[in-house]
Formats: sequence, structure tokens, C-alpha cells
Amino acid sequence: MRFLFFLVLLAGIAVGAIYPWAVTNFSGRDIGTWRVYEQGRFKPVTVPLKPGDAPIRVLVDLTARAERIVSQQHAVLTLTAATGGRTVLASTLQFNRSDPREASPQQPDKIFRDDAGLIRDVSDASYLFTVGPGDAVGIPIRAVDLTLRSDVGEPDGRARPAGLVLGAVGLAGLLLSMIFGGRHPQNPNSQPPPPRWGRGGNAR
Repeated sequence: MRFLFFLVLLAGIAVGAIYPWAVTNFSGRDIGTWRVYEQGRFKPVTVPLKPGDAPIRVLVDLTARAERIVSQQHAVLTLTAATGGRTVLASTLQFNRSDPREASPQQPDKIFRDDAGLIRDVSDASYLFTVGPGDAVGIPIRAVDLTLRSDVGEPDGRARPAGLVLGAVGLAGLLLSMIFGGRHPQNPNSQPPPPRWGRGGNAR
């Protein structure tokens, strides 16, 4: 039973965490990556898109000299996407939902990624992406990159709740099996019967 609950726990982690992360970061194909902040300046970028690119996931990578981002519910960056004078995406980014990766083994900088959202309906037009500072302070930003991925999948909204339930069941079962699994009632037939004669035999 202990092994079964361990498998249930692993399934919960896979469904609730690994699956949404993989769909967000790896489904679809890359349209391109643009540097939108460097040397203390933000700069907007214009990208031509086509209906066949939809849906498009907008990802933002922030390079900073920090082990983690503690934004305390404040926005580190803001992002808008617009075309034809119409805003199609507006998002605030906090960069505290995933572990960072190293920018380079020789540098202390870390790269933090956040998902700005999806552009589901795409027309044959140029889209203006504008990234700017949020209201969080004290974030040592080195660079910011915008990445667009086309024809992406979207995680099933039921995955995270199902993963949490499976994980909770697996963890609870694993703990209970560890607590009570070692308590076996003593089998009276597991010991040989006492000798009736010879040395150590029962007296009559």
C-alpha cells in the first residue's frame, strides 16, 4: 500500500504542477524573442502576426542579480499588447511563481520567467508590445526579454485542483502507512511451541 500511495502522490505532482508548466513553456513553436529592457531603458517592440499564429502565449524573462523575487503582491513589470489602437492583452508580472535559472555559470544573475497570458484571436496586423516598470521597488533588473510562442496549448483548468486532491490523498496515505504499517499483531503460531521434555522442558 505504501508504494501505491507513493504513486498517487507522484501522479498528483505530475498533473497539478508538471503538466501545466510544460504546456505553458513548451507547447507550440517560438515566433521570436526581443530584448525590451537594457541599460536602464524600456523600449516597445512591434511584431507582425497572422491568424495562423493563434493562440499566442506571451512570456517575459527578467534577468536580475537576485536569488528570488519578493514582490509582496506588487507588480514588478506591466505589459500591454495592442493593435489598431485596441488593447488585446494587459498583464502585471510578479516573477515569483517559478524557480529561476542561471543566466551563466560565470555570473550571479538569475533569469525569472512569468506568463503574461494568451492572445487568442489574432488578425493579420502588427502588434505593439509595451513593457514597463510596476510598483515594486528594489528589484535589480539587468535585462528583460519578450518571447512569443504560437499555436500553443492551454492547460486544462481542472488539472491543478485534481493534482492537489491526488497529492493530498497520496501524502496522507503515505504518512498513515508509515505510522501504522510497522505495527503488526504478533502471530501466536510464529513462535515454536515450548519443549515438553529434556532440558528446559515443562515440569509435570
